[in-house]
Amino acid sequence: MHFKYCPYCGTKAIMKEIGDEGEISYCETCKIPLWDMFSTCIICAVVNEQREVALLRQDYVSTTSYVCVAGVMKLGESAEETAKREVKEEIGLNVEELKFIKTYPYDKKEMLMIGFKASVKEAEFKLSGEVDLVKWFSFEEALSQLREGSIAWQLVKTVIEESTNE
Repeated sequence: MHFKYCPYCGTKAIMKEIGDEGEISYCETCKIPLWDMFSTCIICAVVNEQREVALLRQDYVSTTSYVCVAGVMKLGESAEETAKREVKEEIGLNVEELKFIKTYPYDKKEMLMIGFKASVKEAEFKLSGEVDLVKWFSFEEALSQLREGSIAWQLVKTVIEESTNE
């Protein structure tokens, strides 16, 4: 989100040189910089002991490609807590182990995605209302189910590559 008006007093923001940051929105009334804002989200490659990845279909996202478990962090929640909550909410599984992989800026949606490998025990899925379908895919077939180059594809590719080196 790019500020045109100060969220505190409503004054129209100006562009002002702020140190090494360059020109950014600034409120002359409150005397504060108005940093661009983005949503912080998690994305998880959920894997089981059989070297499979749980990929889901959410028709509001895509009817042709699968995606990974993902969700927005709530205020007061850590990224790790969000990852565990989202895996439980979306597919009904408990995360046994969580490993940070990488962050992924997603400019198109003004998001920062925090990527994790979420290890779970294979169990029956319990889908939330926002998930239309979830399936286990072997490491060999998982990447072909994701949109090539997408954040989910990059995350799963990294998890698969790291798993072969373990």
